[in-house]
Amino acid sequence: MVLPGNLKIFSGNANLPLAQEIARSLKVPLGKVTVGRFADGEVNVQIQENVRGMDCYVVQPTCRPVNENIMELLVMLDALRRASAGRITAVIPYYGYARADRKTEPRVPISAKLMANLITSAGANRIITLDLHAGQIQGFFDIPLDHLFAAPVFLEYFKRRGISKGVVVSPDVGGVERARAFAKRLGASLVIIDKRRPRPNEASIYNVIGDVRGKTAIILDDMIDTGGTLTKVANIIKAQGATRVLAVCAHGVLSGNALSLVEASALEELVLTNTIPISSQIRAKIKVLSVASLLAEAIRRNHKGQSISELFV
Repeated sequence: MVLPGNLKIFSGNANLPLAQEIARSLKVPLGKVTVGRFADGEVNVQIQENVRGMDCYVVQPTCRPVNENIMELLVMLDALRRASAGRITAVIPYYGYARADRKTEPRVPISAKLMANLITSAGANRIITLDLHAGQIQGFFDIPLDHLFAAPVFLEYFKRRGISKGVVVSPDVGGVERARAFAKRLGASLVIIDKRRPRPNEASIYNVIGDVRGKTAIILDDMIDTGGTLTKVANIIKAQGATRVLAVCAHGVLSGNALSLVEASALEELVLTNTIPISSQIRAKIKVLSVASLLAEAIRRNHKGQSISELFV
């Protein structure tokens, strides 16, 4: 049973600045916890305050170094459970291994499901996450999951800049639903890219379905990893007559030479959120928006038993 009014926010090492911003937004101190390493590299966690009966939230995106951050999350969840926390919610702004959400060829794992099993077994009672790579991952959990979207943060940014018309571009068929919803709220039309992927992290562009000529194009995706797909789409959209090409991604994974590809591409601006810490990698074309207030509001509503879906009506 959760004791009323007792809210605790804890953080691992994956994105401490985001957790601190969430705590400030909720006007609660960040929970006291030691998350370190033993001499042999094993994760060492100790909760340094009483959490018995408390409503506890662990903020930990499973970003690079992925396996280290996952293990920190699992050990923190176990520590809170064994400390008799009343309810434990894993706040995972970026859900790693999400792209392995189905068997695309024989004898491969469904790692996104394995992650769900591990997190649940470690002690989580609930999940709060943001812009999952695939919506069906919600069904991998046998505990409640609140799936948030960064779209309101992006929409506010573009409306503040006076960008309300134009065209929203889905870089693949799988992202059409996300792009359509965003385009509707922005008052823009929709363009779809027909893409084939001959091998992992490599994309070939085939067809642009829709008209971009003379318009501001906003490419919308859930993440940018190596940057190959996004920059190819940007260059083709520009070549087909778009006056400006912007890109919006919730998660800035930015592996390999992604930043160099972005800088050399036709992109005017790449807008990301701070689900993954990227402050040390910021370049001239990259704008980072904070989702701390969105996550904080979701936590506040969950703590008080209020609707979270109303945030996206």
